Formats: sequence, structure tokens, C-alpha cells
Amino acid sequence: MTTTAPTDVYYDPYDVELNADPYPMFKRIREEKPLYYNETHDFYALSRFADVNAALIDKDTFSSARGAIIELIKANIEIPPGVLIFEDPPIHTMHRKLLSRMFTPRKISALEAKIREFCCQSLDPLIGTGKIDFIADLGAQMPMRTIGMLLGIPEEDQEAVRDFANEQMRTEEGKPMKASTEGMVSGELFEKYVDWRTEHPSDDIISELLNVEFEDETGTLRHLTRDEILTYVNVVSGAGNETTTRLIGWAGKVLAEHPDQRRELVRNPSLIPAAVEELLRFEPPAPHVARYVTRDIEYHGHTVPEGSAMMLLIGAANRDHRHFTPDGDVFDIHRESKPHLAFSVGTHFCMGSALARLEGRVALEEILKRFPEWEVDLSRAKLSPTSTVRGWESMPASF
Repeated sequence: MTTTAPTDVYYDPYDVELNADPYPMFKRIREEKPLYYNETHDFYALSRFADVNAALIDKDTFSSARGAIIELIKANIEIPPGVLIFEDPPIHTMHRKLLSRMFTPRKISALEAKIREFCCQSLDPLIGTGKIDFIADLGAQMPMRTIGMLLGIPEEDQEAVRDFANEQMRTEEGKPMKASTEGMVSGELFEKYVDWRTEHPSDDIISELLNVEFEDETGTLRHLTRDEILTYVNVVSGAGNETTTRLIGWAGKVLAEHPDQRRELVRNPSLIPAAVEELLRFEPPAPHVARYVTRDIEYHGHTVPEGSAMMLLIGAANRDHRHFTPDGDVFDIHRESKPHLAFSVGTHFCMGSALARLEGRVALEEILKRFPEWEVDLSRAKLSPTSTVRGWESMPASF
């Protein structure tokens, strides 16, 4: 890439202070460096909505097969099969098809009553206490119970499973993630549940995975191997907890900062689905995703060479005023409905998006029903230490 005059436009995904509020820098990158290059960590980045959206769709130029995280791409390590987010078609298509049948609209819709019950169990004990932690009291509870129920994990083991999944995402503050797939694909924690369901099938994802018959990429009709099942369960467990937990944390903070809009939601709950979409756009739990560049490609007068690592800044694209008018940096539950990129797009569109939206809607309905007013205590709130997901470890509030 041709060098230009020195600039103070700098984005580092490992910079703790910068990531406390990356949006001012995202705005500068969009306007001043729409193709950004970080020399320190040797990656390119796209930030405008049109560029990021097109790159996510272009699976041939921007490959997921070496991972979707900068650290994994740079390490060039072998990705085991079954980790959906780290695969390209046709293998990704086969694996996705197997799991998608477990997340049909009908099956997701049938979960609403149970999700509401989980919310009530978490929120009712807080009535009269004057305080809530949006993560500890709800965000870390309801999604865990929901995905645990779907998988077939006993209630007494669900916290351990959630904590295991969360630990795989954590990094030492200010440092890259360890370049290893071990935690993401290791299914040892789930072996006993798979063994139990082998002998005692039920209506859950593990049982479905054990019994599904499919044609693999070689044309062979077969069942999943034990290792494949364990990898699938591990992937679903992690993905099922993370997004909704972060969404609930951001809802607590953002709605506290916009009390007039929060009161509108209390008066008119039919606005809540639009509020969930605006929260996802405004504070996407995954602010960036990475791809391996398979061929030379030009952006904004510069060439990105084959073999590069490209970071797609979803958090920046989701606030691009070219797509979200008049000002993408403004939170507005009445914003004209337009597609955002919080769940990606194209081949890797989030398979659990309908579930996350349902959980987010029900959580907001139940929170606002009980606690129409609250103030967050940012002095005690803590951002989660991870270079891949941006959200809160704790978000305490009083009401």
C-alpha cells in the first residue's frame, strides 16, 4: 500500500482505553482512512457500510477458512472441521444446513414462554431491592438457561458450561488473543452429556445431532462422528450465550442514557422490537470480524495484496451516515428501518439471530414492566476483557 503523510488516525483492537469508546476513532477512519492499514499488527481495515457489507458477502475474496479473528489468521494454523464461523463453502454449507434445522422460526417461536419464565425468575427477586446488575442478574442468567435447555444441559451444570464458553473469549487486557483453536473446538466438557443422550434421547440439540443422517462433502451418507458432535455443541454453547448477554448489558447502559426513549418504550411496548434493532446497530456485541484476503483487491485507490488480513469494522459501518441517516452516531428507536451488520450478512449471517432478537425483546419487556426508571453506575461497571467481543462484565444500576 502506498504510504501517505503522517496521521494520528490509529485503531488498535487491543488498546483498552481506545476500546472503552471506539466510535470517535471509527468516525475518523471512515472519513479519513476508509482503507486503513495498521503497521504494528499488520492488518487492513474497512469501515464504511458499503465496503464492509460487500466484503462480508464476497466469500471468495474474503475467506473465513483461516479464522475470523486476526490472531488466528496471522498464525496460519489448521482449523478443525465443524467450527462454522471459520469455514468457507462447500464445507460450511453442509455444516450450516445440519445446524439450521435446529433453529427454524417455528422452533424459536415456541421458546418464548420459557424465555419469559427465565426472565421472571431472574427479575422478580429484585423487586423492592432498588438495584440490578444487568449482567449478573439477567444477562448472564437467561441466555445461559435458554441455550442450556436447547442443548439438553442439566440446570445444575449450566453455569459451568457458560463460564467455560466465556473463558475461551477472554484475553489479558491490552494483549492479543492466544492463537489457538483448542478452546473453541475442545468438547471434553460435553462428553458426559453426549454419552447420556446416546442412551437417553430427548427433544434437544444433542439428541438431534446424534441421530441426524446427512450426505457429506464426499457424497457419503453418514452420521456425525463423536468429535464432530462435540465441536458443534461447543460452538453452539459459546455463541448462544455471548451475543444476548452483551445485548442486555448495552440495553441497560444505552436506555439509561436516553431516558425519554426508555419512557416511550414503557408507554408503548410495541416499539421494543425496533429498540432491539437499534441497540444492535448502535452497540454491536461483535464490533469487528476478520477475513483472509485471497487475491489482490483495490479500495479507495490502494491495493490490498493477496495474503493480507482484513478487519471488517462492523461497529464503524453500523454508524456510517451514508447508510444510516441523518447521523449514525445518534441512538434513535424511531430510526428508519435499514439492515445493520450486527449479525453479519451473506454466508455467515448469524444462525441464532432470531433467538437473540427474541431473547432481547422478551428481556426488555420484562425489565421495563418492573423497572421503568433506572440509573447506571458506570464507576462500578466493567468492560469484558476480550479482543473479539465488546460488552460488559458488569453493569450495576439503581431504580
